[in-house]
Amino acid sequence: MKILIRNMTSPISLKMSLFLSIGLALFTFMGCKEQTTRQAEPAVPMAPADKMEWWREARFGMFIHWGLYAIPAGEHNGKRTDRLGEWIMNTLNIPIKEYEQYASKFNPTRFNAEEWVTLAKNTGMKYLVITAKHHDGFALWDSKVTEYDIMDATPFQRDILAELAEACEKNGIKLCFYYSIMDWRHPDAQGAWEPYYQQGRHDGKVNEAFPNYFKSYLKPQVTELISNYGDIGVLWFDGEWVPDYTTEMGKELYAEITGKRPGLIVNNRVDKGRQGMQGMNKEGDFVGDFGTPEQEVPGTGIQGVDWESCMTMNDTWGYKHFDHNWKSADDLVRNLVDVASKGGNYLLNVGPTAAGEIPAESKDRLKAIGKWMQVNGEAIYGSTASPFEKPVWGRYTQKENKVYAHIFDWPENGELPVDATPGEFKTAYMLADGPGNPLDLETFDSGSIVKLPATAPGDVVPVLVLEKR
Repeated sequence: MKILIRNMTSPISLKMSLFLSIGLALFTFMGCKEQTTRQAEPAVPMAPADKMEWWREARFGMFIHWGLYAIPAGEHNGKRTDRLGEWIMNTLNIPIKEYEQYASKFNPTRFNAEEWVTLAKNTGMKYLVITAKHHDGFALWDSKVTEYDIMDATPFQRDILAELAEACEKNGIKLCFYYSIMDWRHPDAQGAWEPYYQQGRHDGKVNEAFPNYFKSYLKPQVTELISNYGDIGVLWFDGEWVPDYTTEMGKELYAEITGKRPGLIVNNRVDKGRQGMQGMNKEGDFVGDFGTPEQEVPGTGIQGVDWESCMTMNDTWGYKHFDHNWKSADDLVRNLVDVASKGGNYLLNVGPTAAGEIPAESKDRLKAIGKWMQVNGEAIYGSTASPFEKPVWGRYTQKENKVYAHIFDWPENGELPVDATPGEFKTAYMLADGPGNPLDLETFDSGSIVKLPATAPGDVVPVLVLEKR
């Protein structure tokens, strides 16, 4: 490899990291909205490093939406929902007693916890978040609080969470649980109101029975989840927007959880109305450990904030048999890189069928991502946000003394402009080839140019490693 130092003006514009840091700090302070769909208020500040260390190292996890809604698979009594599969009870106004009949049909004999966890592991995912209880109120574990669960209400009678816990421990995957604060079935929760399952009541009424549900049902179930399944990594709450749930309840719940399990990470939706990157309540303090943008990657990372983008592969979370609008594996890899380049985690969803199988379309995409991660995972795991502004050709991540250039668009002339101060980098090489195959690096006053191979490698996003002096 030859390194040429030239004192000359280059068309490459040097991006000042100090300017970026100041800009991001002002962005966070002012609570400005990014050009995304779910941005509003500043996100929750970072939790203690010792608690979040494994989560920041992981960067990539699997979301699993699975429950009774997998049986209708988006269609009930000949009528299809045009919305999310797991919301079918709500959107098609299925009466509680009628929807409950799906429990007697839930017999996922093809469910294999080892296969699910192995698939996540081979994809390069480090943790798994499953819907222990979604908005329909059905529990995927042997809950002593209710008989509306996998053991008492179905012919399957196997504790899904227990089997996943065993498989996760065996394979070194962190098991995490999603839990819905909203419950369409419980008489003391939202289900008692008409029109029932309404996402948010705006008539000013207060459900006086909700505190009883919170105390006698919700909290005991949460205690079961954090007590009976080993080393749980995250409690991922949702449905906190319902009118009867309060910030005071969120604070109480968070305090009890972390009091019993100090190392347990809790998302910001444990607080009232904290979806997306929001996290600050009206008193100015916070509840929860990380922000949760949904179906989006924030325009920029926000300095000093832990966050995780949860996204689907098609247009639904829970399985819909007629949803074939799949994102390509290439786009999913680019999403993963985009999220990591901004300092976030990527939680990618699968919606298993009623039989307990992850759809083939999901498997194919996960296998493609896994193939990419086997070569390039070093540039994702434990990485931090880009030290430079977003380049036109791709994204940056960084770790220790290395900056990783993720190349979305291979330059036709074989020359890749990279941001750097003069002499900042001592060597450059493709991650797939290793340091034994260095590339020519030309340094200018305002940046550097790397002479790439004539043709792009087969990877959808080839990664260039830039080692600092």
